Formats: sequence, C-alpha cells, structure tokens
Amino acid sequence: MATALKNLNEYSKNSFADMSEKRFGIVVAEWHTEITNALSNGAIETLLKHGVQRENIYLNTVPGSFELTLGAQLIAQSEEIDAVICLGVVIKGDTKHDDYINHAVAQGLTTVSLKYNKPVSFGLVTTNDLQQALDRAGGKHGNKGTEAAAAAIHMLSF
Repeated sequence: MATALKNLNEYSKNSFADMSEKRFGIVVAEWHTEITNALSNGAIETLLKHGVQRENIYLNTVPGSFELTLGAQLIAQSEEIDAVICLGVVIKGDTKHDDYINHAVAQGLTTVSLKYNKPVSFGLVTTNDLQQALDRAGGKHGNKGTEAAAAAIHMLSF
C-alpha cells in the first residue's frame, strides 16, 4: 500500500526464484491510459529486471477496470501462463461507483487466482483524485505496476 511512509518500488527481493522460464499475462485497463500505461511500463520493467524473457510477457487490454476480472480469467485458464498481473485505476467521483467496482474487482481476481491456482496480482490504483493516482503510477509513491509484478514474482517463488 502506498502511503507517505512507503514507496511502492520498495520490496524484498531476497526470496525470489529464477523467473527466466516463467510466463506472465498482463491485463491493463484502457480507462485513464496516462496512468495505466505507466503502470504497465513499471510491471514490464520489473519482470525484465528479474530475468523474465520479453517473449514470455503477454500484454492484453480491456476497456476498464471492471473488465480486469474476465480478462484475468481468460488468461489464467491457459496452462502456459504462470501468473497474471492486473492493472487499472478507479478514481472516486460524485457517485459510489468506485466502491462497487473496487469490491467487484478484488473479489473477482481472488476467485480467479483460487480457481486456477496461480498468482493473480491486484494492481488496481484506487484513489480519491487524479493526483493521487499519478503519485502511484511512477510519482512520489512509486509505481503500483512495479508492486503488482513483484507480488506475482514473490508468489511464484513461494
């Protein structure tokens, strides 16, 4: 979680296994592309830094964050994929839509992970405003895409 006390790019690498033969599916929401492109770049850079081969990274887009769940399921059902990283952003607005979307995505991704017995990372930025989202997409709080990729690697090393 990004707070003033923790940067998203700070994580323990001590127990990471060799990732050179692992395959990752990345699902990115197209809503707020300025943010989601930065998240996917952070995830890809992290995977490459930890030895994942570029040809073993499969990038897919969905219209918005709500669709991350089905996108994750379609990728996770492939036996060739070892982990799925889901990236999106939901910014609070005048209605409670953010509560419904955030809850649905969290529950849906958990279900997909358990159904296919593989890591499905929750890289959904959920903020009150655009600046908070930018702060978590490569800004002062690091990059949630980096954190989601590191979580997937860590779980594959479990």
